[in-house]
Amino acid sequence: MNSADFHNKSFVFLLLLVSAGLIIILLPFYGAVFWGVILAILFTPLYRRLLGVTKNRKNLAAIGTLGVCIVIVIVPVILIASSLVHEGAMLFQKIKGGQINPALYAQEILDATPAPIHRMLERIGLTDVKSFQERLSQFAMEGSQLLATKALSIGQNTFQFIVGFAVMLYLMFFLLRDGTNLSIRVKQAIPLSAEHKRHLFNKFTTVIRATVKGNILVAITQGALGGLIFWILGIQAALLWAVIMAFLSLLPAVGASLIWAPVAIYFLATGALWHGITLIAFGVFVIGLVDNVLRPILVGKDTKLPDYVVLISTLGGMAVFGLNGFVIGPLIAALFITMWDIFATSRPTSDRN
Repeated sequence: MNSADFHNKSFVFLLLLVSAGLIIILLPFYGAVFWGVILAILFTPLYRRLLGVTKNRKNLAAIGTLGVCIVIVIVPVILIASSLVHEGAMLFQKIKGGQINPALYAQEILDATPAPIHRMLERIGLTDVKSFQERLSQFAMEGSQLLATKALSIGQNTFQFIVGFAVMLYLMFFLLRDGTNLSIRVKQAIPLSAEHKRHLFNKFTTVIRATVKGNILVAITQGALGGLIFWILGIQAALLWAVIMAFLSLLPAVGASLIWAPVAIYFLATGALWHGITLIAFGVFVIGLVDNVLRPILVGKDTKLPDYVVLISTLGGMAVFGLNGFVIGPLIAALFITMWDIFATSRPTSDRN
């Protein structure tokens, strides 16, 4: 091995080593860094418009963009979260005080179940309502004990959330202000042709914008519609169920139906036929239509990914990365397809044949 090769390999080894070290250092703030990058990409078009309005004053344009992001994204999320905590506490108190009795609801459904289905449920042990109530009480007691013993941990997590939130905003500011120069340097460091790098970066930003905007718009729409029909039908804690449906709507195809379908079954089983039929019709033809129409248009059309790839990559991403996976999953799938497309088109024609 000559001296030049040794120096090159030593440099690559050190480069990988310090890169791995930086990743380890950033892992505690992985969520903050991730969403700082995502929000910077989403709000870059607004930043460029403000840059023209402020006569190319980068700091002023970045601060203005950050303010708009806080007003239209972060403040509503905080308000909804606080309302959600309040409504969840009220629901828990009603269950604890006996105003809401899940065991009674289960018994009503079982009483309305046809005899063959009831016997089948009895054979697999799903008709013992008393046992179900005891397990529910035990679960509530264990949950209360867990909350009591984790009070300090909750405070610590709150502190970590505030620190992560500050890191996200801080990073977003500098990515908006210096993002163009940073992206140029990253492009220069990638050992690919200029055309391939342009294609990859375009795909990266397109998938992020389409996935975040599309999925969040679908989730907000489905959650709002679900909460509205629950409120009209007089179901308690409509806001709580609306938020839960919005989160579940990040799962394509099934999403919000995991909440409204059991409620509709309960209505039908207990004789509230019009309530059940109304909820099913609204769930299938209104809430379901949002998922079937909007998601392919907003997500699949821009990312140019087949619907089944969007579904599987979203489910897989959320299973591995949690809530962040609804962005990471489709992004990895899109980059995978793009990289293989580049590889296939860059091979000589004779090799492809």
